[in-house]
Amino acid sequence: MLTVETYATLSEAAGALRERSRYLGGGTLVMRAANYGDQGFERIVRSRDPGLVDIRGEGTSIRIGAGVTMAMIAQSAELAFLAPAARAVGGPAIRNMATVGGNLFAETPYGDVATALLALDSSVQMADGARLPLEQFLQSRGTQRGLVAAVTVPRPGQDAFRFLKVSRVKPKGVAVMTLAAWLPLQGGRVSGARVAFGAMGPIPMRARAVENALEGATLDEDGITRSLAVATEGLSPADDSLASAWYRREVAPVHLKRLLLGEGRA
Repeated sequence: MLTVETYATLSEAAGALRERSRYLGGGTLVMRAANYGDQGFERIVRSRDPGLVDIRGEGTSIRIGAGVTMAMIAQSAELAFLAPAARAVGGPAIRNMATVGGNLFAETPYGDVATALLALDSSVQMADGARLPLEQFLQSRGTQRGLVAAVTVPRPGQDAFRFLKVSRVKPKGVAVMTLAAWLPLQGGRVSGARVAFGAMGPIPMRARAVENALEGATLDEDGITRSLAVATEGLSPADDSLASAWYRREVAPVHLKRLLLGEGRA
């Protein structure tokens, strides 16, 4: 029999988790598992901690509670740069439920917002106060213990962040791939680029070869040529019902070019 327990604080909810328990955030992952008869858990734990839905500025960064939904991001003036990624998640009903915390655990080809947050050099705060870079969190999420309390994301400069979702069905299709880039400029040239792909590996992944090729480049046809040549280096796309690994590799440079030349600019 499936039981549901609700706690006032996230730390209490974290303490209540044990074997055969799942934490319920927005419900798009856990309730789907329950509805399809997943026998791996018998308890659902949830929290009404108000900090989970808090969005607040912290100097040069913004703290986003793990329970903040895609709809809340899309409506937030402070998070306007993330709105394109949030709006790319499902339809209105899903966006009203899907949370930032849940998106960090979404299996590929889902996790559009996690890809954007990875490109933005975000960090994850756990319920016990521990902090770790999002990239590290994603690499260990299958064995990660504890609950996510919030994600902290740096504020990108004007026009510095770009996001693009490629799907066969619009407006709410599942991603063939997602691309996100943080492209700070100094003197008209890229300095410290971060580029991430979703649905091009088992988790959202940084394209380090692309980042290296963009360093010192101008964001025009000539300047991005080297980065397009190494678009899929270090990535590991898979075959699925949406596209083959071969197809994803073939079209990745095309969509990276679209991204770098300004499509998907927030």
